[in-house]
Amino acid sequence: MALVQRLDIRQGQALVMTPQLQQAIKLLQLSNIELNAYVEGEVEQNPLLERDESSPDGPEPAAAEAPVAPEAATPDEASHEETVETWNEIAGSDGDGTADYGGSADTWQTRSSSAGSDDLPGIDQTLARAVTLREHLLAQLAEEVKDPVDRVIGAHLVDQIDEAGYLTVTLESVAETMGCDAAKVESVLHQLQRFEPTGIFARNLAECLAIQLKERNRYDPAMQALVENLSLLACRDIPALLRLCRVDAADLAEMAAEIRALDPKPGLQFDGAIAQPVVPDVFVRAQGANWVIELNSDSLPRVLINTRYYAEVSASARNKAAKDYLTEKYQSANWLVKALHQRATTILKVSREIIRQQDAFLRHGVQYLKPLVLRDIAQAIGMHESTVSRVTTNKYMLTPRGIFELKYFFTSAIAASSGGDALSAEAVRFRIKSLIDAEASDVLSDDKIVDILMKEGVDIARRTVAKYREAMNIPSSVQRRRERALQL
Repeated sequence: MALVQRLDIRQGQALVMTPQLQQAIKLLQLSNIELNAYVEGEVEQNPLLERDESSPDGPEPAAAEAPVAPEAATPDEASHEETVETWNEIAGSDGDGTADYGGSADTWQTRSSSAGSDDLPGIDQTLARAVTLREHLLAQLAEEVKDPVDRVIGAHLVDQIDEAGYLTVTLESVAETMGCDAAKVESVLHQLQRFEPTGIFARNLAECLAIQLKERNRYDPAMQALVENLSLLACRDIPALLRLCRVDAADLAEMAAEIRALDPKPGLQFDGAIAQPVVPDVFVRAQGANWVIELNSDSLPRVLINTRYYAEVSASARNKAAKDYLTEKYQSANWLVKALHQRATTILKVSREIIRQQDAFLRHGVQYLKPLVLRDIAQAIGMHESTVSRVTTNKYMLTPRGIFELKYFFTSAIAASSGGDALSAEAVRFRIKSLIDAEASDVLSDDKIVDILMKEGVDIARRTVAKYREAMNIPSSVQRRRERALQL
């Protein structure tokens, strides 16, 4: 069969996404902080764009109302997995100890009399740079360690600790790097372990706690046995601990309380990142018999097209390249303004439908959160699921019950045992937590929780209860029973 070349004309349909359309879709999933950064970049490179610094008279676009009756509102991770997991089991928290460092600082105020000082912040409005952990340790090293060799070894060890304050290398590797004996390095390490904050330069969690207990003069043989068997304390194996520590139950409970009061990550007292508060994208408030939904216009970027400048420059343009450049920039600016308005309108439309679907949540609380998926919102507002997914990404809503990410309102459904309306998985998790929090002397097992939920009309399996319980960092009934016995 011979191969021949020929030209054919065919007509067909295909969906083509232009670069501008792709960028408009990308804008939907950006948070307001990321969107402001993007718009700032566009303003810098487009001479026809400028920031609209005027304060808006009202929200953009106009507020939307949902006819729902309102109700008044009701009330770091360390680098060592052993430290994180073990301490969470022991202390039942993210590892925040009660140890504290630092003191109050004087507040200074000043007033400048120089010209133009009204435009500059006063000294009381400036934030001083916090001392880092490394700077704090090097300052102590210069004061406490006099031997030059020890000081060099100490400076190297300072560079080998992580943000939680743990030594991340072995003494043998340090000795090889510094060209000295391991005993010399260990001697310097013991000096550094007396630095503040107490517990710094530990090689594991047990050593960190032991350093703090020695500082408090509480590291007796019984406490030493408890610290050396933290795994037993984590799983609340009281009989084994009583046998190893050779104390009674009351003393063991007191010792465990002392352990919980220690700081497992002393280095985190320094170099802490400044927590950025969540800025809501949407406000929801009650007004009469309706819920009023409006965008947070303060966090939205506002840009204008300088049409006067465009007209003046276009009139003076003398060559085709300049005119093409101006036309391109004008079209780009016009597209950006339209894309920002379309993004705001879409967020408002999705938020309005979410509130309409979840009005019972606003009235009565999380136990009335309805099962909701992206398809439900997409079908109600006539959009694609992917669009709704992008709109609800990194967006937050301020409601009378608090600030929630838009993704929070989308939960899977759990069937009702009586054949009624399905229940939200988040509502079931809330009910499981409420049952466990209300435990008195009788600790509820997973099977018992299943029986209670079945009587309340929730068709749920025991393994699902266990999965939800573990997701909320709630220990098993055996561990809760041991922990209760340890606290008595």
